[in-house]
Amino acid sequence: MSVTEKFAVLRRATRVWAVGSIHGDAARLRAMHEALAARFDAGDRLVYLGNYLGVGAEIPATVDELLRFRREIIARPRMFASDVVYLRGGQEEMWQKLLQLHFAVNPREVLDWIVAQGVGATIVAYGGEPKKGFAAARDGAMSMARWAGALRQAMAARPGHQALLSALKRAAFTDNGKMLFVHAGLDPSRPLAAQSDSLWWGSAGFARMDSPYEGFGLVVRGFDRAASTGQPRTMARTPFALTLDAGCGFGGPLVAVCLSAEGETLELLEV
Repeated sequence: MSVTEKFAVLRRATRVWAVGSIHGDAARLRAMHEALAARFDAGDRLVYLGNYLGVGAEIPATVDELLRFRREIIARPRMFASDVVYLRGGQEEMWQKLLQLHFAVNPREVLDWIVAQGVGATIVAYGGEPKKGFAAARDGAMSMARWAGALRQAMAARPGHQALLSALKRAAFTDNGKMLFVHAGLDPSRPLAAQSDSLWWGSAGFARMDSPYEGFGLVVRGFDRAASTGQPRTMARTPFALTLDAGCGFGGPLVAVCLSAEGETLELLEV
């Protein structure tokens, strides 16, 4: 698999804006975009760190806003489509698994777990009902396929939604090798090409990194499970790792940071 299929490269970045987990809070995302629009300069790049779906009550509006602001940004002089990157978050990973749940060995158990993680809000947002999903899981693979198919069609009916979810990257990095952007963390003992679930669920080793990971001076993540359990941190930085999550979608603000090409923190936004 090529680099462009799994990962995004942020090329010739003067600065990089990174946005933490959103969790369906469209109002905060719109406020963040208003702040970013006034600050975004030529040479800036933008990366969203995942978890656009789940938890909140305005999930389709959140995706619409992500698409709207992308159009606004890439319409600016000397900006290209590749200058705006969306990473796959845990919520998006679970949503894709949900749409293929009829292939699971234990669909009822999987559905029970992902609904408990916040995917129930996305099901409702696209016209489904979790209780009907549980009934379909009980009835068998054909019923589950029809239920999941209806959700897939509802998402496809919203312009751009399925295309966005199909274009998510596992990680992104700057072409100067200074910064790596991930969703929830990584396993420092494994190379980037071999990272899998750690990107979406995190790793205890992330915060303990005591040396550059594969030469990257800074690894930035946008989801910290502690922020969804009443322990928001806004921005937690160690010499080699940066976490951006203040519990957006769980009552906390949405956070973004502006980083220099060398990985220095230039500005922190919280709305």
